[in-house]
Amino acid sequence: MIDTLFSGLIHGGAYALVAVGVSLIFGVTNVVNFAQGSLVAVGMMLAWYCGSVLGWPLIPVVLAVVVVTAAIGWLINAGVIAPLEGRKPIAALLATIGVGQILDNGLQLIFGARTRPFPKLLATSNLQAFGVRFGTSDAVMIVFAVLAMAGLWAFLTYGNAGRAIRATAQDPQAALQMGIPVKRIRNLAFVIGAVLSGIAGIFIGLFNANINPMNGGSIGLTAFVAAAIGGLGSIPGAVVGGLVLGVVEALGVFWFGDGAHDLITFGALLIILIARPQGLLGASTNVTSEPMTGTFLAGARPIRLPWWGNLVLALAALATPFIFSDYLAGIGTQIAVYAIAAVGLTLISGSAGQTILGLAGPVALGAYASALLTTQLHWPFLVALLCAGIIAAICACVLTFPAWKLSGHYVAIATIGLGAVMVALIRVAEPLTHGSLGITGIPFPTIFGSPLNTPQKIYLLDVAVLIAALVIVMRIQRAHLGHVFDAIGSDQEASEAIGVRTGAYKALAYALAAFLAGLAGSLLAHQYTYIDPTIFNSNMSLLILTIIVLGGMNSPLGAVLGSIILIGAPELLRVVPEARILAYGALLIIVIMFRPQGLFARNATKG
Repeated sequence: MIDTLFSGLIHGGAYALVAVGVSLIFGVTNVVNFAQGSLVAVGMMLAWYCGSVLGWPLIPVVLAVVVVTAAIGWLINAGVIAPLEGRKPIAALLATIGVGQILDNGLQLIFGARTRPFPKLLATSNLQAFGVRFGTSDAVMIVFAVLAMAGLWAFLTYGNAGRAIRATAQDPQAALQMGIPVKRIRNLAFVIGAVLSGIAGIFIGLFNANINPMNGGSIGLTAFVAAAIGGLGSIPGAVVGGLVLGVVEALGVFWFGDGAHDLITFGALLIILIARPQGLLGASTNVTSEPMTGTFLAGARPIRLPWWGNLVLALAALATPFIFSDYLAGIGTQIAVYAIAAVGLTLISGSAGQTILGLAGPVALGAYASALLTTQLHWPFLVALLCAGIIAAICACVLTFPAWKLSGHYVAIATIGLGAVMVALIRVAEPLTHGSLGITGIPFPTIFGSPLNTPQKIYLLDVAVLIAALVIVMRIQRAHLGHVFDAIGSDQEASEAIGVRTGAYKALAYALAAFLAGLAGSLLAHQYTYIDPTIFNSNMSLLILTIIVLGGMNSPLGAVLGSIILIGAPELLRVVPEARILAYGALLIIVIMFRPQGLFARNATKG
């Protein structure tokens, strides 16, 4: 038990270093930096290269990591975040997601995806106390974490630049009027946050012994959870949140096994959000500019085609399966499945203005529901398809019910946890779902006794479901319900002032999105004939969100266009997966900066 607690404190210390950077940046800029975990990977891989390939000792390695991560932190703010000043903070949040994708997959292209041993920059198992073996690296990490936190506190309390950071965090406009160089202070916040993440990467590499370039994503997400538990914007809260989460994770895995890791991590996040939304040490204040709500495309309108234009597109889509080869039809099925999920997301993240970062959860629920209904109960496919959507919608509604009582960005944070919890519940329900092994032998769809066992037939089915989804969503958008969603997304406070129950309407929009995501999951399961929890990860959620950002967040047809570009084009060009996702990130940033309304939407102010 003592060794479990010690392991939890070590991991918690690493989480705390990264979480402090998240909270510092959030406090100064009101931006949730989802690239923070990627900077952990940068520090880790740079330390590996300098230590293993160049043979450098610890001090030069640390200096190299500090210099490089500081430069990247400055570039993130100066080149990506600062140009978005004046837009709603959701734009900056999505841009940091794009930066994270570029960094993660850039590292994979440079260093390769293989797992490799981390260099022994410090001894890792040469000490013993209270029956627990540990290394000099662990002791140094604990000491460094304590000194770093104490030094940061002293800097923020007594240093001129530190006091300027605090003043900027409290009121940027007042700080600017007092002569504080707010832009430079924001650059400094990003630099400090990036350096803390890079150094955390060194210690994580020493503790884990083996690393690969994709380790940063999960670490960054866990550190964000730690910051949210402690209280976004609170430096002491980030430290406490990191240590608490590290210990809770270690004890949970010790008692329930590694399969429960995500359930413990994100379950703890949900409990804190429901019981104390501002976090353990966060201030209970009203956030006037929400970093995860609203749309940065206020004033944008989806391009609407005349009825005959929609009819022509539908007929053309239905005709393509009859002329496509097996290869093209296979690509088409992927495009259609992701488009179905993205079309639903336009209602909640586009019209209603609530960012959803965990849609992979409802997709997973739909996939597993359909697989189990057809393999265990032998239900007809069409019945299983419909039930998959209903089950995904009901489960999503039940699990998210407490979240709609929250306000602002806390709801979006909750969707991260809820998406992960849905998949984690599937993993731990081994007697039913076979856990991490997944479900095999899922039958191809059968319609009225005819099996759809060719790519063209499956593609035709997917296109038919996609057209039905488009018709439903477009009719909702043009109805009174759609106008209510638009009003909430444009100005939630004004909507509440006239008596609109915004939480209830957002819950309804999310239920509709979850229903379509469940249909997409069902089609995916019967196309693959095998599913396991690893398919439904955070990258799937981010990809679906990226699709609607590209096409137009409130444009159903734009979601189809976005899926064609992001899913179809890379497949047709046979781009390697790493370069493909790197391109996703770059494209996401470019669209946000230069065409925020999306490709298939127009700026309403221009007519």
